Amino acid sequence: MPEAVARNKFSCPACGAEAVWNPAKKALVCSFCGTTSPADVELTGFTATEKIVEHDLATALRAIPDTARGWLAEKTQVRCQSCQAISVFDPARVGQRCDFCGSSALVPYEEVKAAFRPESLLEFKLAEAQVRDAIRGWLAGRWFAPNALKSRAATDTVRGLYIPYWTFDAHVDAAWTAESGYHYYETERFTNAKGETETRQVQRTRWQPSAGELAHFFDDELVAASRGVQPDLLASVEPFPTKELKPYNPGYLAGWVVERYQIDLLAAAQAARNRMDRELESLCAAQVPGDTHRNLQVDANYSGQTFKHILVPVWLLTYDFYGKAYQVVINGYSGQIAGHYPKSWLKITLAVVAALIVVGVLFWIANRR
Repeated sequence: MPEAVARNKFSCPACGAEAVWNPAKKALVCSFCGTTSPADVELTGFTATEKIVEHDLATALRAIPDTARGWLAEKTQVRCQSCQAISVFDPARVGQRCDFCGSSALVPYEEVKAAFRPESLLEFKLAEAQVRDAIRGWLAGRWFAPNALKSRAATDTVRGLYIPYWTFDAHVDAAWTAESGYHYYETERFTNAKGETETRQVQRTRWQPSAGELAHFFDDELVAASRGVQPDLLASVEPFPTKELKPYNPGYLAGWVVERYQIDLLAAAQAARNRMDRELESLCAAQVPGDTHRNLQVDANYSGQTFKHILVPVWLLTYDFYGKAYQVVINGYSGQIAGHYPKSWLKITLAVVAALIVVGVLFWIANRR
């Protein structure tokens, strides 16, 4: 991975002011005069990663080389003392409030060692206007939300952010053993409540040993490295299509806030392995013959383990409703949306009462027949 120093900003060819990356136009656009840079100079002045490389996991866990660190451009970093997210942005931008939780408790963040540089990134596909419409539609569909939510959760606070992820690849050869269960039925005699003898079919299970082998390739298993976005919401807006990744270029980040990863490579690799182990067990379980199984044992051998550090786009709405913070997250590529919102106990109570009335009416009608 080549090491180079990038220009701190891209100057507008018309007026000289700073230009920022515009995902909708796929170009650098001047924030002062609106000039769009010609396509052949969109990222001039920035040194890009030449290609997307899968790094050997074992080698990296021993030592990540210094040439793979840094942003290839001058950046400012601050840590939010409320949500602990570390935001990275251009030096010209003044960070007054946290883009993740809205807190003003921001302090400068000094790294002991520069962060591992993103290998690649996924571009924004959704424009801000589309995101605002999506949020309004989402809010309108929250039937049990308080009526005041639409006005309190103002969409003018929506922000576009790049969120850190790790991806992991691995080839695994597994051997499994289990006991396969085959159901069969026997006729059983019993005495009913009237003292009469009757028969019924009773399910039995015959157990016998079974074994097999499985080869599987895990490709780009995603592990989020964000602290600023709630994990369940990120999981709800996945997947991010890693086949559409582009080699990292700091020009794509011009004018955008990036979250620095706080889940390091080792912790992410362990999380990925746990997830792979669970999926592998499910794949082996699907191979076990019979109607059911028990005592499944899987002996797995992992090889060819590699990883990447990537950035993915999200739009984030953080709003406060009577002293409690809520988040709404939109996948900046696919538009998938997920969020938390307050519930109106009055609406829920009315809905339960209405349901009980309907059940009562149906029961009354049924008993009249």
